[in-house]
Amino acid sequence: MADLGSIFKAYDVRGVIPDTFDAGVARAIGAAFARVVGGPAVVVAHDMRPSSPELATAFADGVTSQGLDVVFAGLGSTDLLYYGSGHLDLPGAVFTASHNPAEYNGIKMCRAGAAPISGETGLDEIRRLAESGVARHDGPAGTVTERDLLPGYAAYLRDLVDLSGIRPLRVAVDAGNGMGGYTVPAVLEQGLPLEIVPLYFELDGTFPNHPANPLDEANLVDLQAKVREVGADIGLAFDGDADRCFVVDERGEPVPPSAITALVAAQELAREPGATIIHNLITSTAVPEIVRERGGVPVRTRVGHSFIKATMAETGAIFGGEHSAHYYFRDFWRADTGMLAAMHVLRVLGSDDRPLSRITEEYSRYASSGEVNSTVADAPARMAQVRAAFADRNGVTVDELDGLTVQLPDGSWFNLRASNTEPLLRLNVEASDEGTVAKLRDEVLAIVRA
Repeated sequence: MADLGSIFKAYDVRGVIPDTFDAGVARAIGAAFARVVGGPAVVVAHDMRPSSPELATAFADGVTSQGLDVVFAGLGSTDLLYYGSGHLDLPGAVFTASHNPAEYNGIKMCRAGAAPISGETGLDEIRRLAESGVARHDGPAGTVTERDLLPGYAAYLRDLVDLSGIRPLRVAVDAGNGMGGYTVPAVLEQGLPLEIVPLYFELDGTFPNHPANPLDEANLVDLQAKVREVGADIGLAFDGDADRCFVVDERGEPVPPSAITALVAAQELAREPGATIIHNLITSTAVPEIVRERGGVPVRTRVGHSFIKATMAETGAIFGGEHSAHYYFRDFWRADTGMLAAMHVLRVLGSDDRPLSRITEEYSRYASSGEVNSTVADAPARMAQVRAAFADRNGVTVDELDGLTVQLPDGSWFNLRASNTEPLLRLNVEASDEGTVAKLRDEVLAIVRA
């Protein structure tokens, strides 16, 4: 098979249909995946993109060609696949391109128990085998058994977070025509004191209303308007595969993911005092501050789910959060699930008479730039120039855990990282006020974009 380097990314597979990714590629990857992970069976699911059923079926054929069975779950969000992998203790794969445009598709894969696969832990080997070709094994082919995982997934989440006793809430939810339209009704609309106001619950992988990427605030506009229109207590926006959830307060204002991380961490620490909480190095300084104030142990990691999950396993952490609205739970096999994070926020809001904007004030302590991307031809050279411009200043500390993080003596800081997949540098800045953020952001960008 041709070189698959263009579609194998740091943590998953993404490609354009059918130019770089088609059923033949999916079948080859399925056979390679079976060889690498082994075991009696693999659980397979797919999202609502038009190409997903065919690709998932081809992948399953590749798996069974190696003698492994397939538990075919059909439609499912990424966190539903993680539930299946954890609950059944099987390796898994879900066909999705998450928030990418309609012409894309991809595969997110994991080992048994929803353990992550990255380049260093199997993904590179899967690519190598898929490119070289994997012959059918000598014995009989595996079998495919269809299994509906949605009821078990919903019941498992509802056991983790009991919402039955909260006050009635009106909840606007924008599923973006993605998998949240499939999972939200099963989890949040059955016998709970929640009035769900749905936006774009129709499963449509062409995304006719807006891209399913709530990280871009332009895609929150419809949800913000709906929250204000219906007087909702809260708004929730899911990305295409529903593993991330973004929160909007009763005014229609976005709540920063770092504030949600701190809020959920506080809830988990109340349940398990002294526990460890993971946060990546781009989350707000407020997160480790609040974790310490609540008696917990904050641990800082690189960006990316494989690093978060590995550190959670090493430390026994109860919860982890990222600036990109990925939230990880020990009790969910250390996997990320936007739905469970949303349920924690709903429980906090439903147990308090105050509006969400008041509740989250204590978790939003600093101003930030959000992620600012710059297209550059030579990312290492630009980063070196930025480092040289700041490193020798009095009171400045520099670390390179993930990209370049520069801490200034006034408490402000920035992180500059190269994208894993594009010729981009990603800048995040935090300071005590918006003016300081803008000044520091512009100073760094002047070097990056010179």
